Amino acid sequence: MESRPPLPPFTHDTAIQKVRLAEDGWNTRDAAKVATAYTMDTKWRNRATFVSNRAEAEAFLKAKWIRELDYRLIKELWAFTANRIAVRYAYEWHDDSGNWFRSYGNENWEFAENGLMANRFASINDLPITEADRKFRWPQGRRPDDHPGLSDLGL
Repeated sequence: MESRPPLPPFTHDTAIQKVRLAEDGWNTRDAAKVATAYTMDTKWRNRATFVSNRAEAEAFLKAKWIRELDYRLIKELWAFTANRIAVRYAYEWHDDSGNWFRSYGNENWEFAENGLMANRFASINDLPITEADRKFRWPQGRRPDDHPGLSDLGL
């Protein structure tokens, strides 16, 4: 059976760890790898898109990272219970015309006993920004440990 520690029930520390692992995964922009963090029958709502299983989640992510270029994400724990975590996040990206955006969002996550995410409900808003207004400037991939988080950046 697949397992993705840390497992529920979450503590404050394991919830923070789970959030950072999710951030790190999404910053790889490797849709196949990221999709393995979700149950086979995962359910998502992402803006107006609904996903009903892991294969659809992977296809969604592949399309997302074709559209959202130079994607960089920061997630922050908002709240947690035994098997649920709420996060707020922001990510920066540009389209194929060079228009930059900072997307702000909130997600509600529900986990199976094996630590895979069963449900993901996301609400997201896009703010056009200039290239000079970018705050997420680390090299593509994992956010460095010394890079400020959302609260530290005033976001």
